[in-house]
Amino acid sequence: MQIENAQHKTLAEGRWAEMPLALQMLNIGSEISRANRWKAKENQTQVERAVFRALELIDLTIEAQRGKHCLKEFTRMREVICDYYLGDNFYNSNGKQIQRDFDMFLAGSKT
Repeated sequence: MQIENAQHKTLAEGRWAEMPLALQMLNIGSEISRANRWKAKENQTQVERAVFRALELIDLTIEAQRGKHCLKEFTRMREVICDYYLGDNFYNSNGKQIQRDFDMFLAGSKT
């Protein structure tokens, strides 16, 4: 997958697909954590930057996991993130809930 304006150029060039899924999720979670910190500071510009980086990583994950895992969960995750940080929060999500979904991979990475 080639992304023209990729923030994560080396990852978009194929390195991402070589990473284990848990590490991919941890990296996405890092961007979500940044988005939450900026949201608490009410800096929407920085929220959007972090979210766009997270969305780019989610797209890379979808491409890398195609054929390995059910993609429905990844596309739903993308939808919820867009809704909460950039939309009207139709799903009544919050940053802590979204972050918790990624933090479970952190616990697994410490073993």
